[in-house]
Amino acid sequence: MLKQHARLVARFLYLADMAVTGLSFFIAYWIRSYYFTRLEFRSLYPAEQYLWLFLVIIPVWSFLFFYYKSYKSYRTVSFMKELQILWKVVLVGGLVIGAIAFALQSYYLRRTLIVMFVAVNLALLITERFSIRALSRLVRKRGYNYRNIIIVGTDNRAKDIAAAIEKYKHWGLRILGFVTDNPVNSENRFGGYKVIGDISEMQKIINREVVDEVIFAVPRGRLEQMEDIFLMLEEHGINAAVVANFFPHVVAKAHLEELENIPLLTFTTTPTNTFALDFKRFFDIAISVLLLILSLPGIVITALLIKATSPGYIFFKQKRCGLNGRVFTLYKFRSMVLDAEARRGDIETLNEMKGPVFKVKDDPRVTKIGRFIREASIDELPQLWNVLKGDMSIVGPRPPLPEEVATYKRWQRRRLSMRPGLTCLWQISGRNEIKDFNEWAKLDLQYIDSWSLGLDIRIFLKTIPVVLLRRGAA
Repeated sequence: MLKQHARLVARFLYLADMAVTGLSFFIAYWIRSYYFTRLEFRSLYPAEQYLWLFLVIIPVWSFLFFYYKSYKSYRTVSFMKELQILWKVVLVGGLVIGAIAFALQSYYLRRTLIVMFVAVNLALLITERFSIRALSRLVRKRGYNYRNIIIVGTDNRAKDIAAAIEKYKHWGLRILGFVTDNPVNSENRFGGYKVIGDISEMQKIINREVVDEVIFAVPRGRLEQMEDIFLMLEEHGINAAVVANFFPHVVAKAHLEELENIPLLTFTTTPTNTFALDFKRFFDIAISVLLLILSLPGIVITALLIKATSPGYIFFKQKRCGLNGRVFTLYKFRSMVLDAEARRGDIETLNEMKGPVFKVKDDPRVTKIGRFIREASIDELPQLWNVLKGDMSIVGPRPPLPEEVATYKRWQRRRLSMRPGLTCLWQISGRNEIKDFNEWAKLDLQYIDSWSLGLDIRIFLKTIPVVLLRRGAA
């Protein structure tokens, strides 16, 4: 609803934010240069010396504004929520600028200038956003910039739509009334609004009223009977929206897509923010390359130790299930004897896990060097190659064996709906101390349902002490 208008508002806000951010730097420079110098602070260099900073500030601030979803559904975001976003953008941006100044050991980029820029930028951004909101509300209060809405339907779904619009009047939506989809219904009012007619009178209503959009909150079966109504609205150039809660989804979210101009209503339980997902992939590549380089000496030493203490191959290869069940080859340092797979049947009774997972804390098949590299999680370093290839991610549910997946309960299979990872919530919540696979799977689903880039970074950072302290290692 109002998608095109929302995009226009978002573009305007973005340009305003960038203009205010650029202006903030010059104001901060002027304050620092003319007032702080009198207080015996060191003088600044000419302003031209700092113009290169805009090549950093604009991209960084742009990324942060979009990362914190500052331009998403602007009408429906409270001012307090907006203040929180502005604070995060400016604070994190200021820390980035400070880090760059420190890394470059810039002697002329004064800390007082950075602090002054952050303060001025935050003040001006708040003033800008407050002014835009105040102006928008004033315009709507005078009867401008409103969109007139008709709601078709007189059941609880229709009532919920009206309640949402009524709660947030500043969205700029005005309900003209309800249109009943049941001509037998003779009520004059519904949900506090006037019933202005039934569905058979829609043409007369459109001719009589100024209508910008019609929202259909009717049962799925009734939509097929309203084809002529949709065509009539199309001919009049009036937007039509359909309440899409047709199915009893608990987790899945609906969004509209197009395939060669064919509209598709998609229900998904996984993240759909392509920008965030692309950044997750960039994060995977950057971290895996960095860790491979840093751990290269350890990889060489581990390979030599395995070869010297146990006959056979250095790397262990195993088929695992990845994204949506894709089978790939997972790589690990070999930590067991060569015939470990053949001997698994002999120790099935030692399995400590409840469910379709096999784990034994003191597995007799593990070699001496294998026990050490397992406890230190060194055996998983070759999986960085899987991350680099795209089979895995740094953070995500651990990849299961195909035979384990074959015994999953239906709800457990949803853990395959995101790319598997080196670490996950299970990894930082006790690892092998969690004995019930149901609890493990619930942690994976919790990760999928609440995924964000920030969550990935928090899990990655919390994994470091878990690995170093060897908590819950097999």
